[in-house]
Amino acid sequence: MRHTKTAIALAALSLALGGCAALGLGDTPQASSAAEQAAEPWMLYEEGAATPSPAPSRGRAASPSPDATASLPAPDPSCTKLWPRTEPVMIPVEVTPGAGSLKVEWPTQYSSDYRVTAVPQALVSGAQPEPTWQRVSPGTGCTVTATITGLETGAAYIVWLDAPNTGHERDGTRHLYSGRSGIVYPL
Repeated sequence: MRHTKTAIALAALSLALGGCAALGLGDTPQASSAAEQAAEPWMLYEEGAATPSPAPSRGRAASPSPDATASLPAPDPSCTKLWPRTEPVMIPVEVTPGAGSLKVEWPTQYSSDYRVTAVPQALVSGAQPEPTWQRVSPGTGCTVTATITGLETGAAYIVWLDAPNTGHERDGTRHLYSGRSGIVYPL
């Protein structure tokens, strides 16, 4: 046991004094100098070929989505009101502030019934309050109008519109079925 301790102590001492050279792992004629190693790149890589561009798939060519027009959809050709352009998937909504109320107007959408709400924009920590939806029956003219009352004067709101029964196009895509305003403030 005593000889083992001495052998371990001598091995540790030789490593401490001579480093790896004591084990024959130090500078050898094959090892390059630090200056030569610094000139070589430290990262090795292989060049390859670029990924080819995708080929068009077989089938129908893609067609661009149509832009929203000022009066889309216009079920009644006698409608003359021009609506501001919105996102192609949103029903345009005009909001007029009133005393503690908001008057909301939008184009008729395929004889659908509607629901509309004013969502307060004040920060609320925790669970958010459920919006109170007001049901609106389908309109018969070019536009549908609803008034949301009981709102806090000067508070920020965003009006949301939902038209769940607008139907579908022949290809199965839904007609426009929702809309929203920017931030509005009741007077």
